[in-house]
Amino acid sequence: MRALFWAAVIAGSSYWPASHLGLPPAVIVAWKGSGVALLAFWAASQARLADGWLLALVLALGTAGDVLLEVAGLQLGAVAFLAAHCVATALYLRHRRQKAGWWPVLAIPVVVVVAAALPADRSAAPGIALYSFGLAAMAVAAILSRFSLAAIGAWLFVGSDLLIFARLGPLAGSWLPTLLVWPLYFLGQALIAWGVVRGLEQERENGGAGLHHRL
Repeated sequence: MRALFWAAVIAGSSYWPASHLGLPPAVIVAWKGSGVALLAFWAASQARLADGWLLALVLALGTAGDVLLEVAGLQLGAVAFLAAHCVATALYLRHRRQKAGWWPVLAIPVVVVVAAALPADRSAAPGIALYSFGLAAMAVAAILSRFSLAAIGAWLFVGSDLLIFARLGPLAGSWLPTLLVWPLYFLGQALIAWGVVRGLEQERENGGAGLHHRL
């Protein structure tokens, strides 16, 4: 089933150039959703226990967020992504590294303050702050987990979202968010999917060592 993962990579990687070809909106929306949707199917095909299905749920909610951003707007898309972040946080904390310190938690208020400060429309700041809290909590939980690749992916996700918020303020009209938001986001999702699936496989090969770490 590794071919399914690489199909997801091809679909996700090709979306950004395809979005500039003037294709019908329905085609673009389907193309946008296909990359993370295929990651979700791949994760589901690899799932053996509840944690594998939690990962598939995280990616399915991410797919919903991708599509809702296009067809229903920022708020509904953000709700789907926030739900994904909550599930991912729970998953990562179930696989917390032994002796992992809690100092990364200090990054949460930093991300929230930076994100809330970015939009020029200050009425958007509370909603962005709420969403960013869930986003940052997810990324910090990934650092605390034993999924090192997923942690890298989670922080690429943070960078992508901060660029989205910056486009509402200091980077309005800049080419930088347009160039980087999607590549950072999709690479982040792919690393999360690969990192968690491989991490869970290693736990099974080690005879469930991860379970003992959680007791």
